[in-house]
Amino acid sequence: MDFEWNAEQRRLFDEIEAWARCAFTRDLVEADRAGTFDRSGWETMGQRGLPGLPVPSELGGAGCDALTMVGALERLGYACPDNGLLFSLHAHLWTVVTPLLAVGTEAQKRKYLPALSSGRWIGGNAMTEPEAGSDAFALRTTARREGDEYILNGHKSFVSNAPIADVLTVYATVDAAKGPAGVTVFLVETKTAGVSVRLVDKMGLRTSPTGEVSFSECRVPTNARLGDEGAGSFVFMRSMTWERGCILASAVGAMRRLFERSVRFARNRKQYGQPIGKFQQVAARLVAMKERLETSRLLLYRTAWLLAQNRPAYLDAALTKKHISEAWVQCCEDALQIHGGQGYRVECGLERELRDALGSRLYSGTNEVQCNLIASLLGL
Repeated sequence: MDFEWNAEQRRLFDEIEAWARCAFTRDLVEADRAGTFDRSGWETMGQRGLPGLPVPSELGGAGCDALTMVGALERLGYACPDNGLLFSLHAHLWTVVTPLLAVGTEAQKRKYLPALSSGRWIGGNAMTEPEAGSDAFALRTTARREGDEYILNGHKSFVSNAPIADVLTVYATVDAAKGPAGVTVFLVETKTAGVSVRLVDKMGLRTSPTGEVSFSECRVPTNARLGDEGAGSFVFMRSMTWERGCILASAVGAMRRLFERSVRFARNRKQYGQPIGKFQQVAARLVAMKERLETSRLLLYRTAWLLAQNRPAYLDAALTKKHISEAWVQCCEDALQIHGGQGYRVECGLERELRDALGSRLYSGTNEVQCNLIASLLGL
């Protein structure tokens, strides 16, 4: 595996960093407090092609391979401190765009991918339910076929981007008796009659709107089905492999930002007549931050390389998600501790970084679920 970036990739990443430093300058303290989504920032990302990174150029995307995508998203996470906006981008990419690319019909691709790639439309994922979180396939949302339509009924929770989404990937069962074999995916536009959305307040990632979505006799045409009837479990597991493997790419960039910020602070902040970085306990935290950053980056790149080669990556994706999420939280805690009382102030931004990072232990499957999954794949 060669992770050396070529000249074109380096140029792309440098351009993203330079652009993002200028593009994302809003007051995140107020944005976080109010829970406001950066719509203009999303549209600006659309102009750069970021919402369509894996989409072929003929459909309006950038046509990037998996390794280039995570490199670009890592650099974006380094330069853009709005973790919520970036989480919305990841939800859009891994739960809507990549499934469409994988199993969508040509008509579906032509209809949705240009709008999703340009930033004109936002995608969201409706899988989780109040009684079907980690046990995803215990869902109760139903899809009843009548002629050339399916009628959806049910309730979804923790739907990323729901209050701002134009189209959702909705998982429902056509036959509960079949278990996972009855799960089917639908592309449902949020303006469709019978769809209602309620905003959910949450601890972190507050600039990424999350909602609950209800479907009441919601009629969608059969050509809104994504993949075959009963193939929802396959679509979901493939989507989750990409999501777990790539969703924390921008977190690696955030970890680098936190590490460099903490090093600067430790060099400049003096106590007892010397920089605090000279104290062993502070230096040890910085060394641990550096170690977590480098191991996280290697796991991220390896999984992306496997995805780019169309090789099995289910185990690697679970390892990547678990490791980076834990490393991100620990790096935030170390950065806050190094900054002391200053780090505890809201204006410093580190408490927001920590709240944002904590969610990564939960979404895309809790880390406890990742442990069980990894153990099962090891034959335990």
